[in-house]
Amino acid sequence: MLLVYSNKITPRLTYTFKHFFTRILKIQVDFTSKVEDFIAHEGYKLSYGKQPFGNEIFIRSTDLLFEQGINDIEIKMGEWDGVQCFFQTRQEASVPFDIFAATFYLVSRYEEYLPHLRDEHERYPAEDSLAFKHQFLHKPLIDIWAYKFKQILKEKYPSSILKQREFKFISTIDVDIAYCFKHKGLVRTVAGYFKDLSKLRLFDLWYRSLVILGFKQDPFDTFDDLISLQKQYNIRTIFFFSVGGYTTFDKNTSSRNASYQSLIKSVADYAEVGLHPSYFTSKDESKLQKEKLRLESIVNRPIEKSRQHYLRLDLPETYQNLVNLEVKEDYTMGYASHFGFRASTCTPFYFYDLEFEIQTPLKVFPFAVMDGTLKDYLNLPNKKSFEVIIDLANQVKKVDGTFITLFHNETLGNRYRWRRWRKIYIDMFKKLTPSA
Repeated sequence: MLLVYSNKITPRLTYTFKHFFTRILKIQVDFTSKVEDFIAHEGYKLSYGKQPFGNEIFIRSTDLLFEQGINDIEIKMGEWDGVQCFFQTRQEASVPFDIFAATFYLVSRYEEYLPHLRDEHERYPAEDSLAFKHQFLHKPLIDIWAYKFKQILKEKYPSSILKQREFKFISTIDVDIAYCFKHKGLVRTVAGYFKDLSKLRLFDLWYRSLVILGFKQDPFDTFDDLISLQKQYNIRTIFFFSVGGYTTFDKNTSSRNASYQSLIKSVADYAEVGLHPSYFTSKDESKLQKEKLRLESIVNRPIEKSRQHYLRLDLPETYQNLVNLEVKEDYTMGYASHFGFRASTCTPFYFYDLEFEIQTPLKVFPFAVMDGTLKDYLNLPNKKSFEVIIDLANQVKKVDGTFITLFHNETLGNRYRWRRWRKIYIDMFKKLTPSA
């Protein structure tokens, strides 16, 4: 048990210390504002304020964890033991910056509440983030800070034994479009034939016919392979299914289609299933609720996991809606245009609502890399894409964190722009699993 002294215990403070110590370092933490209790404590202890009491671990505080609301904060970057830091403090302390205020700033996504321009899909741009501007987006910076702080604890309390967490790998699959040719309905199927004819794509015309007639497997129907790989490599795999209506940005098979419903039920028998809310749900709670209920009626169980289509995350509204609908886990925290750690951590954390100044029950699972980011946004060749994935995984392994990837079922189809990506997916499993 680590006892933390602060003359004021705030929701921001308890939230930050619990993420830093309990979730990352596996150290239970308690808080006191009574000097006599702190001085009498014989175990781990840390003071967070303007002055130390004696020779305890001391972090000089800035104002962020004692404020409410959003302020435009000037950030000046510094360095601590070879890694970036900010909120530097002048007075001598165990570390030369307010490590907890910096953690809160990043993990709460404070900067996303500030005025900013949005991209074409009304998303917060990666390029506006502190992590991108100062080139630490590819690092789980908070976890790196925590592991460096762990060394300070070991030096201060050499006889103590600290728990060690284990590296975890979660493969997540977004099902934007379950089938390339099958189960599209008459109008969309005829339109597909005309499109192939108009562009003289004779092979696609022939292949489409073979699939529809049942002589070939649909190239996007890779679900049996994905389930098989999950079992073979013992990798936790989560599928996010879209069940929204048809729009310009939502082109999946109708959720009323019996074959699509059968597919979802079949996958749910062997893997975890979550909701992939449609494009316009990010600010529409009623639409989100309808889709959640729709998926629950198909799988006949509560849906507790979610990831927004197009990664359309509007803080705090999107997460407030998920909380209202009792969704327990969200997997949207990442960027479409760049790989890396949007919240600068590879440890799942609870969403802190800066609008109401409370920690919510919604647990956020940040992903590190998406197939479309590497292929479509960054135009990386296959070899380089694989290297990026493994480099990110190695960053997470150094701090025994949780490495989460985002792929799509069509990626393993190995056709069109996804040629040879099946190999990347399988090689990733081989590289990152102990049994490989």
